[in-house]
Amino acid sequence: MKTASPKHATAAETFVRDEENTDWHNETLWFVRSKRDRAAQTIPEWEALREQASQIKNHALSNLDNYLIQLEENARRNGITVHWAANGDEHNQIVYDILRKHNATKIVKSKSMLTEECHLNPFLIKQGIEVIDTDLGERIIQLREEPPSHIVMPAIHLKKKHIGDLFHKHLGTDAGADDPQYLTEAARIHLRQKFLMADVAITGVNFAVAETGGFVVCTNEGNADLGVHLSKVHIACMGIEKVIPKAEHLGVFLRLLARSATGQAITTFSSHFQKPAPGQEMHLVLVDNGRTRQLASPDFRNSLKCIRCAACMNTCPVYRRSGGHSYHSAVAGPIGSILAPNIDMNEYADLPFASTLCGSCSNVCPVKIDIHQQLYKWRQVLGAAGAVEPAKKVGMAGMDALFSRPWLYRFAGRAGRWLMQTFPSLANKPGLNPWAIHRDMPQPPEQSFRDWYAQQNKKTNG
Repeated sequence: MKTASPKHATAAETFVRDEENTDWHNETLWFVRSKRDRAAQTIPEWEALREQASQIKNHALSNLDNYLIQLEENARRNGITVHWAANGDEHNQIVYDILRKHNATKIVKSKSMLTEECHLNPFLIKQGIEVIDTDLGERIIQLREEPPSHIVMPAIHLKKKHIGDLFHKHLGTDAGADDPQYLTEAARIHLRQKFLMADVAITGVNFAVAETGGFVVCTNEGNADLGVHLSKVHIACMGIEKVIPKAEHLGVFLRLLARSATGQAITTFSSHFQKPAPGQEMHLVLVDNGRTRQLASPDFRNSLKCIRCAACMNTCPVYRRSGGHSYHSAVAGPIGSILAPNIDMNEYADLPFASTLCGSCSNVCPVKIDIHQQLYKWRQVLGAAGAVEPAKKVGMAGMDALFSRPWLYRFAGRAGRWLMQTFPSLANKPGLNPWAIHRDMPQPPEQSFRDWYAQQNKKTNG
């Protein structure tokens, strides 16, 4: 039986206890967001590119059945074996069956959020298969036995010291060493042996092209290329929403992806796989896992446009200050808070509330997903379904009663100011005011804006 994960507020409380690390996490992600802005500003047609990408995705999603059939036909014509999986369990079983067919016991895998979503690693490890994540960030968190906290930078929550201690324990590096080049060289030597010994390579898919039957994998380390070219079998796993109509559309998305993700002009490796190499076997696993259900919902279908750049995470004030693990889902942050409740409404009912609804996520999204509006809509859906925790439901009902009665709102404001002025220590007691756990309440004003405005108006009008 699956154990329920701690809810976002509880997990975030654990993360923010280390104030120094929380500040560092916030500043680091904002630095990446700033790089995104500078990169976008170098492209005069940036907004036109976003609109074009959004419309291509709209068209692809509206014709998803046809483009998936076209992708399958062309991929098979190219010599690729195509599989269909309705959910994560079917996906994992398909992958395992391919491995059994080849008596494979050692796997190298490049970063794939879909396999994280389907919990492929623990499934294969339970079957006695060695699975090595070859993306450096993914390998770091795999050694720590924890999930990624970010979809592009999986170990962004860790500092050099943490990684130095980890590598000393597992890779035998010098105690206390935290030089990035030294640690990277140690990881390269460690992973090179894994590449050479692997039976099968597993990759994700960033984009699949219906017109050609091929697909593209974007990395900055070349680990997907190395794994695929050294292995006799390549298994590529993709969510069905990753298909785009034509090869010419790749130029739009590749210009947007890296700039939105890390502020780079383009990923270091954009690897195009069209057909298996001589003597090699190539498999493409197409996975639904709730995507067609999301597609059928007018309110949430736009979320399937996502190209997994993580720009919404880098800009989100809640994500930056609460850490990715507080979201207890494969995809964290604003976009994950839309996708996860579709998979399990009760398990992830807390996530759409982990947002200020400030709209910054929608502003930076390269495919123009209305993220903050979908988060607000999820709150309504969850409330109607009775999936909201009782305390929050009571609190929202109280706020509704307060804001819908002007006289009560004015009275509450005056009473609150009097209470804070008369008993300031009460307002800062965490037990009475959870907001004050990590903050000090500001000094209350002598009068409300409404009272001040009425006073000024009276002076003006005599």
